[in-house]
Amino acid sequence: MAPTEATPTIVQLAERITTSVAELQACLSAQGLESPSFAENSPPELPSEVHHLRDKVLDATAELHEVLLEPLMLIYKFAGVSNVVSIDSIVRFKILDMIPSGGQVSFDEIADKTNLDKRLIRRLLRHAITMRILAEPEPDMVSHTKTSKFLAIPYISAWATFESHDTWPAIPRIGEAIQKWPHSEDATETAYALANGGKSVFQVLGSDPEAAMRFAGGAKAMDHVPGCGDASVAKSYDWASLGDVRVVNVGGQRGSVAIDLAGKFDNIKLIVVQDAPPVIQGADSAVPDALKERIQFMPHDLFGTQKVQADVYFFRMILRSWGDQYAVKILQAQIPILRPGAKILIHDAILPGPDSASPLWRERVLRSVDMALKFYFNSYDRHLDEWKALLAAADERFVLHRVHERMDSNLSVLEVHWDV
Repeated sequence: MAPTEATPTIVQLAERITTSVAELQACLSAQGLESPSFAENSPPELPSEVHHLRDKVLDATAELHEVLLEPLMLIYKFAGVSNVVSIDSIVRFKILDMIPSGGQVSFDEIADKTNLDKRLIRRLLRHAITMRILAEPEPDMVSHTKTSKFLAIPYISAWATFESHDTWPAIPRIGEAIQKWPHSEDATETAYALANGGKSVFQVLGSDPEAAMRFAGGAKAMDHVPGCGDASVAKSYDWASLGDVRVVNVGGQRGSVAIDLAGKFDNIKLIVVQDAPPVIQGADSAVPDALKERIQFMPHDLFGTQKVQADVYFFRMILRSWGDQYAVKILQAQIPILRPGAKILIHDAILPGPDSASPLWRERVLRSVDMALKFYFNSYDRHLDEWKALLAAADERFVLHRVHERMDSNLSVLEVHWDV
C-alpha cells in the first residue's frame, strides 16, 4: 500500500490559492480597485504592490492545472502549434477592427467583410475564444475581451504579425540549425537564416522595410513585459547617486530612454545616443526643446572603437543579441577611452538558477525569450556566472561591482567598474 500523505498536493495548492486570492482581493478592495476579469474595459494590469500575491496565485494555479492533466495533454499544452493560426487570422484580416467597442458583431457580417466562408470564420473565432482572446456573448455573435482590445493596439498587432510571418517559418528549422551548426554563434547560422535564404535577422531587417516595421512592433511590445519598457529604466538604477555625469547610451536607438532619463535626472549633464546612421536619422526632432542641449546623437558601429569619453556607458538589451565572441568585442571596443572608475551599466536579463525564488510563470517567460534569441541571433540570455565569465574574457579590469534587481522586472542592471 502506498504511503498516505499528510496533506495531498492538490489540497495544499487549493489552500494556497484560496489564501493568496483572498489577500489579493483585500488589497484591491482597500484601494477601491476593480477585481480582474476578462471584461472588455477591465484594467490590463495589476498594481505593482500586489505582484507578490499575483505571483503566488499564478504559480499555484498553474501547478494545480498541470498536475491534473494527463502527460499527453500537458505536452500538448506547451507544444500545440495551432494557436498562432487563429491569432494570425484575426490580425491579418483586421477582424478586431470590425468589432465595435462595447458591442458585438455577427459571424455572418465578419464573413461578408472578409470574403471568407462563415464556417471558417466560426472555426477561427471560436478557437480564439477558447484562449480568452474574444467572447461569444450569444450564439454566432462575437465581442471584445480586454485581451482582444489589447491585441488591437497597432504595434501589438504588428508584433503578432511578426510572430506569425517572421518567427513561425523559422521554428521548424531550429533542430536542423542546431544539428548543422551545434557550436555556432554566427547570426547567419540560425533557424531564422535557414528560413530566409541564409540571411541573418540583421540583414533582413536592413533590407526589408516591412519586416523592420513588424520587428519594431515587437520591440515596442516589450513595454508591456515587466520591467522592460523604456520608462522602467529610470527605476532600475539609482541614477541620482551618480552625481554630475556624462552618459553614453550605446545602441540607444532613437533616444526614447535618453529623453526619459534626462527629463527625470538633472545630474545627467549629457547623454550621447549612439546607433547606426539609419536608426538615428531625424531622431533629434523628437527631443523636447528643454533637453536638446543635453542629448546628442552620434553614428556609431557597435564593434567600432569608442570615441566619446564619459563617466557611464549604458548598454540596454544589447549584449543579449550577441554570442560571447561578439559581446566580448563590443565590450573591448570601449577600453581605449575608459578612465579609471568609469562605469559600464548593463541592463539585461539574468537567468535564474535552480535555487532561485523567482516565480515559475516569470521564469517561463525568460526561458521562452532565451529560446527566441537562439533561433533569431544565435545568442542567449546569461546566468550570473556567464555574465562574470563574459566580463573576465573581455578584460579582467571589468569588475562586477553590484547587481541591481527589482522584483517587478525581468531585467537587472549589472554595475561594472573599470578598475585599473
